[in-house]
Amino acid sequence: DYLGRLAVGRVVRGTLRGGQSVSVVGAEGTTVSRAPAQIFGVEGLGRVEAKELMAGDLFILAGLPDVHIGDTITDPDDPDPLPRLTVDEPVLQMTFAVNTSPFAGRHGKFLTSRHLKERLEREVLGNVAIALGPAEGGAIRVAGRGELQLAVLIESMRREGYEMEVSRPEVVTRDVDGKRHEPVEEGTVDVPDEHVGAVTQSLAPRKGTITDLHPGDPGRTIVSFEAPTRGLLGLRTELLTLTRGTALLHSQHRGWVPWVGDLPQRRGGAMVSDRQGQATGYALDNLQQRGTLLISPGDEVYEGMVVGENSRSDDMVVNVCKEKEKTNIRSVSHDDAVKLPPARSLTIETAMEFIDVDELVEITPGSLHVRKRLRSEHERRRQNKQK
Repeated sequence: DYLGRLAVGRVVRGTLRGGQSVSVVGAEGTTVSRAPAQIFGVEGLGRVEAKELMAGDLFILAGLPDVHIGDTITDPDDPDPLPRLTVDEPVLQMTFAVNTSPFAGRHGKFLTSRHLKERLEREVLGNVAIALGPAEGGAIRVAGRGELQLAVLIESMRREGYEMEVSRPEVVTRDVDGKRHEPVEEGTVDVPDEHVGAVTQSLAPRKGTITDLHPGDPGRTIVSFEAPTRGLLGLRTELLTLTRGTALLHSQHRGWVPWVGDLPQRRGGAMVSDRQGQATGYALDNLQQRGTLLISPGDEVYEGMVVGENSRSDDMVVNVCKEKEKTNIRSVSHDDAVKLPPARSLTIETAMEFIDVDELVEITPGSLHVRKRLRSEHERRRQNKQK
């Protein structure tokens, strides 16, 4: 902080000397001249103060507050800017908001919207692939290059002590000739030969098109494809499951195409808790036949928290805190031991892919929960009637 913003780059031609005035050529050709406060060179993994750097050397300049990524630092008497670097524009966006669940404040240190805004603004200074904007209800809209980049940002903030609620990622759209367009990705998947069929079957419902197939390393095939960015949400997790963790996926932004229509979403509805309390094995035993559980006996829940995925497409409000009635009736069927499969474990990425439009992911340094935007069942029913 005491050095201010640092400009990191490479000397392409000429010599950079300490105390020498330089010009910074910006994006629109604007020029600002001033002398940097300090010049550092790179030695190994560290930096050392330098008096003179030649062509080919990496440099770090302190004292240039108005420098941005892609600017050229040049001679004031003969400014000759280099071709400007271009960074892929954001194609996915999601909202970051204050944690409003009953469990807020248990694990985190930074809980307010001011903390979130300051942290995200610091991120934008050095991460040009992130863009910020306002959203409804005082939330912050964060746009990035992909779900992995956004998940890494969330994980970094979580480890620093931030609590937040994030929405499902949505693609950034634009109007071209009066028609809505969405981003399309060009990708490659490197998989073992026996899993090529699984890759093609995964891409088909996501409106993906195979453009090339050619052999890679012995026993492996490289599959090239094009698919809308919306179709790639959740593809990485699905491919790792289908190929037993052997797939290598890479994608890059290729351009914009007309809106391709609806894509597959989560098949089942949500099991939503109707009260706050502690989940019991007896209640979960009765629910395990209705879908997949996200919690285990003893976990704390609250009203509006998603505790599982329903096998049917509609949401189901459930009581996961119900205890077995204490009677003096004894029978084999009543006294069977509860046998529950392991609960489905969600990470930040899989939770972002799992949630629906009316749901949020609650993220704290010590926990990760999925919840409905409207916690009350009465409020959700009223909203559905209005729609």
